[in-house]
This record gives sequence, C-alpha cells and structure tokens, in this order.
Amino acid sequence: MTPPRRADRSKLIWLVCLLLCSGFLATTLISYFSSRDTIRSTIIDTELPLTSDNVYSEIQRDLVRPVVISSMMSRDTFLRDWVINGEQNIPQMTRYLKEVMSHYGAFTAFFVSDDTNIYYHADGVLKWVSANEPRDAWYYRVRQMKEPYEINVDPDLANRDKLTIFINYRVLDYNGKYIGATGVGLTVDAVVAIIQDYQKRYGRTIYFVNSAGDIVLAGRSKEGGEQRRNIHDIPGLRDQADAILASKGGSFEYDSGAGSHFVNVRYIPELKWRLFVIKDDKLAASNVQYALYFNLAVCACVTLLVLALLYISFNRYNKALEEMAATDSLTGLANRHALKLLLDQAMRDAGRHASPLTAILIDIDHFKALNDNQGHLAGDRVLRNLGQMLKSSLRTSDIACRWGGEEFLVVLKNTDLTSALPIAETLRQRVADMPAADAESVRISMGVVAWQVGETIEALLERADVQLYRAKQEGRDRVCSDAASPS
Repeated sequence: MTPPRRADRSKLIWLVCLLLCSGFLATTLISYFSSRDTIRSTIIDTELPLTSDNVYSEIQRDLVRPVVISSMMSRDTFLRDWVINGEQNIPQMTRYLKEVMSHYGAFTAFFVSDDTNIYYHADGVLKWVSANEPRDAWYYRVRQMKEPYEINVDPDLANRDKLTIFINYRVLDYNGKYIGATGVGLTVDAVVAIIQDYQKRYGRTIYFVNSAGDIVLAGRSKEGGEQRRNIHDIPGLRDQADAILASKGGSFEYDSGAGSHFVNVRYIPELKWRLFVIKDDKLAASNVQYALYFNLAVCACVTLLVLALLYISFNRYNKALEEMAATDSLTGLANRHALKLLLDQAMRDAGRHASPLTAILIDIDHFKALNDNQGHLAGDRVLRNLGQMLKSSLRTSDIACRWGGEEFLVVLKNTDLTSALPIAETLRQRVADMPAADAESVRISMGVVAWQVGETIEALLERADVQLYRAKQEGRDRVCSDAASPS
C-alpha cells in the first residue's frame, strides 16, 4: 500500500501537471485562434483584394489591351473609309491587318464586311461568311447585338482551327450604320499560360467567369486541359453563385467539403467577365498550424521539464524531511522513531541468519546537575560530543541513536555479549577522556544485554534499562551486563 505521504505527493504532481497543461493549452489555443482569425481577416480584407488589384493591372496589359486595340480598329478612319469607298484595294486591307498584328502583337486580326460578306485576314481574303454556315454564327450574332463588342472563344480558321479568344467589335460608318465587324484574337493557350503565370506568382487560384457563371478561362488542371465549368457546379460556391453574379464583386468564403476557401471577385467591364481570386484556407493556415504544433511541443517539453524538476525537488525535500524525521538534530544520530525501525530490521536479520545482537543503553551521569550548574548550552555541547564520539567509534553496520534526553542506545550487529562488553568499556573510557565541560569531566553509565531469539524490542530495552539502573545503583561510571543473557 502506498504511504499517504507519497500518495499526496503524487496527487500534487498530477495537479501541477494538469494546471500546466491546461494553462499552456488554453494560451496556445487562444493564440492559435486569434492568429488564424487575424490571418483570415487579413486575407479577406487586404491580401486577396490587393492580389486582385495586381492581377487586374496585369489584365489591363495582357487581356484588356486587345479590347482596346479592337475598339481603335472599329473607329479607325482608314478602315471605315476603305469600306465606304467600295473595298477597292484588298492589299491595303491585308497590309493594315498585318500591321495591327505585328505592331500590337496580336495572334490574329480580321475584318468582315457586311456589304460583301468577305472575311479579310492579314494573309488576304479568308472566305465569304454565310448565314447557313454554323461556324459563321458569331458574325450574325454580332450584327444583331446592341453592345459594341463581345468576347468569344472559337476555332480560328486561318490558324488551323486553333482555339482562339476573339474580340469582335461592331464597325459603324459616320452615320451610325453597321458596316461590318473587326477585331483581334489571342490563342487560348497563350491566355491560359498568362493565368498560370498569375497563379504561380501570386500563389492563388485564378479564373474568369462570364455573366452566366461559366468559367471561361482558367489555368490547366492537373489532368491537363482547361478547367472549364460553371461556378454553380462547385460545391459550397453554388449556394452563393447567384449572389456573386448579381454583384459587382466583393469578398466571399465557401467550404467545398475538402476545406474552406476565400474568394475575392472583381468585375472587369472591358471583358464583361468577373475575375475570381481564390486562396485555400489550408494553405493560409498552414504556417499558423505549424506554429501551433511547435508551441504545443514546446509546452509539452516545458511541462515535462517542470514536472521533472518538481519531482526531483520533492524527492530532495522529502528526503530532507525523512532525514529530519529520523535524525536527532542536536547529535546527528538516529532518533527514537528511526531506532525502532532499524532495530526491528536488525532483529529480523539476526533471527533469519542466527547471528547475535547486543544492545547498549547509555546514560550521562549527573547530567541534570551539569545543565543546572553550567547551562543548557554546555549540556548541548556534551550531547553533541558524545554523539560524534559514538559515530566515530562504531562500525557503519552498527546502530547508534539518541534515545531521549541524556540517554543513548547502541545496537551492535553480529556481536555477542562477551564481545560487546569490551566495546562498551572502550566507549566509557573514551567518554571519560573527552574534553571536560567547564573543568568537570563527563561520565556515563551503561547497561549491556544480548538479544534473545523471539524477544520484542520492548522486552530487550526493558532488560537493558534494568542493567543501566543497576550501574547507577552501583556507583555510576561503569558497565553492567545481563548475566542471564547467552554469551
């Protein structure tokens, strides 16, 4: 059974452990959630809008520029005059379109005449458009629309049907009459590469969405090809899709099931698309999570260190208390409580090994008179000197204790009565030779008895006390033994 003192110590250590862990955990988690909320707020309010602004600035250069070029072409006086004058010099138009391509770095440039239905290209006449040709449906759509232009993705007949983003601009004469469509084109691959460059540099997912919610342009998926779908099909985002498309932009958040995502949406009037800039919450919180794990590890180490130091301190303190509880503070010998434990163990060992054991009970003669005449300090010096003499005179296996007041008890292991008597006489003589206290020498009386198998501590000490009393009666300063004890 665990001693109550040890059980209390264990409870205290566990309580300290619980308090430390609770404190560290609470502090770490509060710091973690606070940091995460700050990061989320920073991402939503600052980081994503700033990224969106940067991407938009680059879009002005990379994607909006073709819209501006097409707008300039639609209002170019040369182009309108050439059409109004009957499209007489075809090489002039081809040179014009070729100059647009080379000067502005467009992938393709075109003009379709509403009067002749001729599709002009930088390489010359490409074809005649027809209302019955499905591939020419875009032209008749542009012809009927009210907006000045549209952005459309179609195969480019002049470039082996390479998928191309066309900016189709309506061309009006000086009276506002529709006379054709013009514009430039960029390959989808080139635009996808631009978007992927954005994503790589900004560490975000970026794509463009039209008014119907279709993702018209995005970086390539891991499987290859463009990520072309509708935001109504994206889990978590579909619930906010209509609200996003009805707005001009803003910050949003959705959960796709695989994690939370932050979204900043910006409407680009030149393209009539919405720019989506998305950041994964896992990536955003990864550094904070690493910090959380690191802090928890540090807290665990600190807790273990504190517990180790506490355990060591408790052990040292407990050992000091045990020494104090078992040691007489004045003489440094074992006290009466410790003697009983030590003597009980010595008796068991002697009984088990059939070895002799002898007890010597010592009393300082006339100690009360010494205290009365010379003071208690002198008496304390005598007690200390006697204790030091006993420790220096006995074997390490022997037991010496202060039994109480001016009485001392010595237990000699593996020593019979015959051998113990000379030892007792030697101790008596050494006391007599000790430095005198204020010119009065110290004398002791001693009772020596041998332990009998099966005898209790009380019985042994009672016999020793009888022999001590006898020594006192016979004149003190002498050794008396129990003649009935076996030798």
